[in-house]
Amino acid sequence: MHITEVTENKRRHMDLLLLADEQEDMVERYLDRGTMYLLEDRGARAVCVVTDEGDGVLEIKNLAVAPDSQRRGYGGQLVRFVRERYAGVYRTLQVGTGESPLTVPFYERCGFRRSHVVKDFFIRHYDHPIYEAGRLLTDMVYFRMEL
Repeated sequence: MHITEVTENKRRHMDLLLLADEQEDMVERYLDRGTMYLLEDRGARAVCVVTDEGDGVLEIKNLAVAPDSQRRGYGGQLVRFVRERYAGVYRTLQVGTGESPLTVPFYERCGFRRSHVVKDFFIRHYDHPIYEAGRLLTDMVYFRMEL
C-alpha cells in the first residue's frame, strides 16, 4: 500500500470523488485548489482532497473509498496520513459531513470532535436530495481535531 499526491489530471479519479460528494459541480469547487492524495493497494482504493481554509485550518473536502475496498482501514489510513503530513503546518484539521450513521462514527473513531453545524447546507447547495444509509441529509456537521 502506498499514498501519493496526484498533481495532474485529478479528474481521472472523478468516479471515486463522486462516492463522497455526489454532485460533480460541487467537487469542481474545490478540486483545483485542493491537494489530492491517492491510496493504492494493487489498484486505486481511496482518494482524499484537502484544502487550506485559512487561519491555520486544513479541511478534508473529500474522502472516498472504492465500494469493494470499504471497511478495510483505507479511509483511516488516509486520515492518519493527512494528520502526520500536516502536523506542525496547520493547527486544525476539519471535515464537514452529513448526519449519517456511516460517516459520523467513522470520523469520531479517527479522533474528530463535533465543532459546528451549517443548517440546510445540502438542501441549499445540491440540486437533488442526498441520502446516505437511508437518511436524508440536510445539515452539514463539522468535526475538528487539533494537529
